[in-house]
Amino acid sequence: MAKAAAQGKFARTSYEALADFRHALRRFFAFSEQAAGGAGLSPQQYQALLAIMGARNDLGIGDIAERLMIRHHTAVELVNRLEKNDFVTRIKDPRDARRVCVKPTATAERLMKGLASAHLQELKGIRPVLQQLLDQFEPAPAEPEKRTTGGPRSRRGMTP
Repeated sequence: MAKAAAQGKFARTSYEALADFRHALRRFFAFSEQAAGGAGLSPQQYQALLAIMGARNDLGIGDIAERLMIRHHTAVELVNRLEKNDFVTRIKDPRDARRVCVKPTATAERLMKGLASAHLQELKGIRPVLQQLLDQFEPAPAEPEKRTTGGPRSRRGMTP
């Protein structure tokens, strides 16, 4: 409680901006969940496929778990379901036989092309709202120092 008092009162407008921003994000996530469901994927399956297809390097199960912020065994089950539905294949890493890489299938690539396009279109539509909300978090520009027209200030007993 002392910490809150030391920081001062949190402005109501800050709460409003945070609430509005969270609402805009939640609306996007609701769109994403609905789009994934319409394509026959759970939201987590869509997120996993997006992580796999958007990775710069091959992803293993541990990488997928990290990207989705889930436990390793949960990622294993998720990849098992994706593999069962012909969305991914497992391939041994040629550089490390202990590691298995997860690769998208042609089926996943076709499906994700449509989903990615729909998501980008949705983001373009809400970009102005998100930008306006993000702008509310910017600190107000500092006012420039006012100077007198007499040149540099002199200190007591000193001449410039």
